[in-house]
Amino acid sequence: ASKTDMVIDFGGGLKTTEEVSNVFNAGAAMANIGSIAVKNPALFKEWIDAFGTKKFLPGADVLDKKIRIHGWQKATGIGIFDFIKSMVALKIGTIFCTDISKDGMMRGPSTELYKEILNEFTQIKLIASGGISCYDDLLILKEAGCAGAIIGKAYYEGKISLKQIQHFLISN
Repeated sequence: ASKTDMVIDFGGGLKTTEEVSNVFNAGAAMANIGSIAVKNPALFKEWIDAFGTKKFLPGADVLDKKIRIHGWQKATGIGIFDFIKSMVALKIGTIFCTDISKDGMMRGPSTELYKEILNEFTQIKLIASGGISCYDDLLILKEAGCAGAIIGKAYYEGKISLKQIQHFLISN
């Protein structure tokens, strides 16, 4: 992290306060949190109290509006709206949501789900994830009110270029 001026966002597998502390001490600006925020909200609140809300980007992997954890392997029965409500109660301002049914499929994002979320929670910034297949999907998500998008497979397979992403960021 000290060798770049990029903002580093660390994600995956954080389970203890010591691990979170190590991530921030190593220079990460933020930590993505998923399973712990669902399984152990008291611990996640401790992290918020210790490090501040701006240090965390909680996210939810959802299938049929229900959260799944541990790499999508375990159903929780917790609805995405209840999860977001709990994040808002912690004063979290930005959340990401991955629709598992769309992720890696490159058939377009879950725009209707994201609109529904943003209609219910007008105070949050929502980052969309899953299904993004082309530049136009970014425009659709922006129009829907999303604050950002996670682009994976579409970039790796050359469906969206770095130039297109730069153009989108400059013009939007």
